[in-house]
Amino acid sequence: MPLFTAQDALDYHAVARPGKIEVMPVKPCRNQRDLSLAYSPGVAEACLAIAGRPEDSYLYTGRGNLVGVVTNGSAVLGLGNIGPVAGKPVMEGKGVLFKVFADIDCYDINLAVTDPEELCAIVRALEPTFGGINLEDIKAPECFFIEDRLKREMGIPVFHDDQHGTAIISGAGLLNALEISAKRIEDTRIVISGAGAAAVASARFYLLMGVDPAHIAMFDSRGHIHQGRGDLSREKREFAGKKAFASLGDALRGADMLLGLSREGLVTQDMIRGMAGTPIIFACANPTPEIGYVEAKSARPDAIMATGRSDYPNQINNVSGFPFIFRGALDVRATDINEAMKLAAARALAALAREPVPDDVRAAYGGEDFTFGPDYVIPKPLDLRLIERLAPAVAQAAMETGVAGRPRDLADYPRELRQRLAGSRQRVETLVRAYGL
Repeated sequence: MPLFTAQDALDYHAVARPGKIEVMPVKPCRNQRDLSLAYSPGVAEACLAIAGRPEDSYLYTGRGNLVGVVTNGSAVLGLGNIGPVAGKPVMEGKGVLFKVFADIDCYDINLAVTDPEELCAIVRALEPTFGGINLEDIKAPECFFIEDRLKREMGIPVFHDDQHGTAIISGAGLLNALEISAKRIEDTRIVISGAGAAAVASARFYLLMGVDPAHIAMFDSRGHIHQGRGDLSREKREFAGKKAFASLGDALRGADMLLGLSREGLVTQDMIRGMAGTPIIFACANPTPEIGYVEAKSARPDAIMATGRSDYPNQINNVSGFPFIFRGALDVRATDINEAMKLAAARALAALAREPVPDDVRAAYGGEDFTFGPDYVIPKPLDLRLIERLAPAVAQAAMETGVAGRPRDLADYPRELRQRLAGSRQRVETLVRAYGL
């Protein structure tokens, strides 16, 4: 039975107050004095302080806890190029996740822009507003140029979650799957179905983790990406193999891992029967994976299987990463989210899956028991320990790599995060109840 109908989803977005987010003041405005402090003339003191010392914008405004979620709607979820207006519900949803999981405020910026240079110019001009930029649902290959350009030219973190979120979460799952299957990462042969933003970023991340470049075979809609093809983008050329595989099934023979970031139904049971022992199958096409969970497990009962769905074990869900990565980056005022920070997040996520799961997490999933093993290689998104593990790991990596503008003592940081998140969730729940929801 589905969790909801189409009308349920429309009602959720429309009832009480249209949309999913609103802006609320955090300072009182009850009387003349409050009004004078909030705006004229008192606000001038904050303006003058910042004019003399620009970094004080983090002290006197909400900039240090504010992320811009930016899209042009050119690659929205599995819906494609539906444009910035139709993509706005997704961006508002991203704002909900930032707030609920990490107490980060968001403005969603939906741009009617297709030219990458123009988009970069707009986002670059927004830097005084934000502490970080989350690029979202921008199609490949433009997304690579846009992120690379903005990272070079902006002094705040820029992070394209469609690329790196998937890479980090699947990378954490891969680390644990390799431990369970007693395989070494440098020996692991990986086949990737898909060659878009998430696929390229995941392949790059796996190399960073220790995968041999010669052991990655990537497929796009035209087949295997190899050096004999003359139709490859710069990003695809990075993963052009010397040997050409005739088909996806050909490449999967003897492979240790399949990462699916393409479309439903591309992988058959016969294909995965030919994979190596204890195959790792991460079939992440949404809403229907390249091969279904039941299909895959019936063909290969020894498989470690993950999908993008919440109704089967091992959901690869970006919400297990991006809120906490930004939380750690913002709290040390990082100027970048670099490779060391991404690796730290993946390793912290993998480590958490090896710990006993507390009662409140099991309760959030109907009393289901979770134990580290083939059916539990990635922590559940509703595990509230995520913020306490990932944000400090990211902050530590930022400080160690010299991109933290405000280094801090992390000894008491996990407790602060726990208390902060509890208070934020209570405020959100109070507001939701006020609308009768």
